[in-house]
Amino acid sequence: MKTIDLGHVGLKASAVALGVMRITKLDRAGATKLLEAAHDAGINFFDNADIYDGGKSETLFGQALRDANFNREDVLVQSKVGIVPGKRYDFSKEHILEAVDGSLSRLGVDYLDTLLLHRPDALMEPEEVAEAFDTLQASGKVRHFGVSNFNPMEVELLKKAVKQPLVANQLQLSVMHTGMLDNGIHVNMADDRSVDHDGSIYQYSRLHDMTIQAWSPFQYGFFEGVFIDNPKFPKLNASLKQLADEYHTNTSAIAAAWLLRIPDVQVIAGTTNAKRIADIAEAGDITLTRQQWYDVYFAAGNDLP
Repeated sequence: MKTIDLGHVGLKASAVALGVMRITKLDRAGATKLLEAAHDAGINFFDNADIYDGGKSETLFGQALRDANFNREDVLVQSKVGIVPGKRYDFSKEHILEAVDGSLSRLGVDYLDTLLLHRPDALMEPEEVAEAFDTLQASGKVRHFGVSNFNPMEVELLKKAVKQPLVANQLQLSVMHTGMLDNGIHVNMADDRSVDHDGSIYQYSRLHDMTIQAWSPFQYGFFEGVFIDNPKFPKLNASLKQLADEYHTNTSAIAAAWLLRIPDVQVIAGTTNAKRIADIAEAGDITLTRQQWYDVYFAAGNDLP
């Protein structure tokens, strides 16, 4: 498994990470097996959020982490805060500090390697967030900071006051969700793919040393389903299968390797299946050629001007 320098701050993270949003589908033994399978496959980065199953995902992850056959210091633990489900987004200093304390307690750890602000709060005061970040860093509770689902101007607004580098932006990205790439390819065109919905977030992230953490890397639409082995996408799956055979791997690994071929991208794989995470992790040892990357891009229904 290759590693990436997350945010270019010297934080060596596995190119493929395990997201644990659905981990509560498992019992404690199953969750432990999942973490160990991920670690055995070279994954050292685990993504949580305080809202996943009302905090139960963090609790179970913490239990599994304590039971696992590796040490907490051997891995990087990330969580996200800022959403009060069904009520509001909240980046107040009070909420951020309370939310982090809650996450640390549920996870059973003393610190987070990375903390992300989960979705933009329209009422965000950058100075208040900066105070929270300073407090968390000074106390040793959080070592690095980032955001999720932010556009460039929202990041700029936050950077107005925040002193710490923002190492990551977690964004939806897959071969079936390529808007942030399409508009860059279709510059100066008048077709639908030329429309920039996100303020050139991919280019901005690279310019500012922010790793894009790709969530839903195997989904199409907004949690509409998985495109792997889906009869709705015969050309894409044929292309993935051809490359899987060529690289002696599986189609999930090729779909993840397609993402990892894009500079400054980390894949967040959200499976609860120990074998599947091992399969996906094979992507960390695959580097597609340029033509192979474009062939998959075309097979997904994309085009070039």
